[in-house]
Amino acid sequence: MRAARLIKMVLLLQSRPSMTAAELARELEVSERTITRDAQALSEAGVPVYADRGRAGGYRLIGGYRTRLTGLARSEAEALFLSGVPGALRDMGLEDAASAARLKVSAALLPSLRDASRAAGQRFHLDAPAWFNEPETPELLPAVAEAVWDDRRITAGYRRGTAEVERVLEPYGLVLKAGVWYLCARVPEPGPAGSDPFRVYRLDRFTQVRPATECFTREDGFDLPGFWAERAERFARSILRAEAVVRLSPEGVRRLAYVVDPASARQALGGCGDPDGRGWVTVTLPVESEEVAHGQLTGLGPEVEVLSPAALRDRFAGDAVRLAALYRENAS
Repeated sequence: MRAARLIKMVLLLQSRPSMTAAELARELEVSERTITRDAQALSEAGVPVYADRGRAGGYRLIGGYRTRLTGLARSEAEALFLSGVPGALRDMGLEDAASAARLKVSAALLPSLRDASRAAGQRFHLDAPAWFNEPETPELLPAVAEAVWDDRRITAGYRRGTAEVERVLEPYGLVLKAGVWYLCARVPEPGPAGSDPFRVYRLDRFTQVRPATECFTREDGFDLPGFWAERAERFARSILRAEAVVRLSPEGVRRLAYVVDPASARQALGGCGDPDGRGWVTVTLPVESEEVAHGQLTGLGPEVEVLSPAALRDRFAGDAVRLAALYRENAS
């Protein structure tokens, strides 16, 4: 533990002109007295740590000293590419590895480039979850992430409705979508002829994960971003099993993509005819169900008129009657 702290202290001093004892203590999460002892230990080991006395003093390396301890470990190099997603790194248990990797890279850079990570961090940040949503980190995510890194098979318990099933999986990759973690995995057991061995699982439905002793060999050419894009599009198409014919005002056209699936909105508006005299257009909108369509299109208020199916139009007509009665009652 102390050896790791001493190495980190050298790297910190190598990446900056000087640091006070308070700054080092804050970075290393120890007391200033411990920093004094560590600086003495480094000096005795031949590392030229110099202490500037006085109120504005601190610690620095002298004589252009450069440590060779800047080689990236595999886990640190892999974590570095995810450093723009701090929440995801923390959830997968890679926050410390990413921190060490950034520090090593900073120490290895030329002095003129050492503010690169700070400058980038002040300009770009990824906040993955949707608004008004506080996603919970799946308890088993670190174990699954470790299996993904190691190409190690797992036996996973998975909730499917009210039942629980067990699957042997080859975990190919993890995807964070709108604050929800998904595992893209291959099922090694042969399925029906022509079936796709690759599946997608929600991590928050995993009840247990047991890593196997053996690893698996990845299929050449597997492309995680491409696989996810294809599956996401397939999923969106699969749930849109019904249609609704609606009239939209110009404002309704503008707001449609905010209340329904954007791809569905583009498809519907791409096939609409010319606007009528009031600027309204009639479109055929793919929807998941009457119930879902009712909830979504309600968000457009008077900017939409449902023409069919008749049952959905009747629901909106009933809503309009109740709203009119409600506002007349309150007005009186």
